[in-house]
Amino acid sequence: MCICYIYIYTTFPERIPMEDNKSRELRQCRCLNPHPEKVTCDLFTKAGFFDPRDLLQVKYEMVRKIEVEKKTIRHTAREFGFSRPSAYKALDSFQKSGVTGLLRTKPGPRRAHKLNDRVIQFIEAQKAKDPSMTLSDLVGRIENELGVVVHRRSIQRVMNREKKRGVQYNA
Repeated sequence: MCICYIYIYTTFPERIPMEDNKSRELRQCRCLNPHPEKVTCDLFTKAGFFDPRDLLQVKYEMVRKIEVEKKTIRHTAREFGFSRPSAYKALDSFQKSGVTGLLRTKPGPRRAHKLNDRVIQFIEAQKAKDPSMTLSDLVGRIENELGVVVHRRSIQRVMNREKKRGVQYNA
């Protein structure tokens, strides 16, 4: 009988520093660079004014280097931690909207794009005719008569929004 001992040595990762106020503020305004370690531009690697965590600052300096210093997009994008398509997009956004074009926008639809005024008026008319109509019935009628596929929850949101404005529905 042979007894074997297995020793497992583990190393504990260094303590992750708490997020500082600047990182918290940058995250809140959607300007925290998810990969500051990829920024290799000299301006950002030296401690001081330029902060690789500040995505807006990084994008602006990248665009400035392309436009003012006439550096190639391929080299500049790599130096600032971006892909070429992202650099082109930042350049285009800056030319169209200035610095605000470099800000990240919230993903997803900006409004209820299927539930336009025509569909909302249709819902109001159907509920006025038959207050006992269910959401499922409304979904079917909207699809049949208007050709728009809408989820029940979307209709419910519109009805709740209208209820807050004073229009009363029976759901």
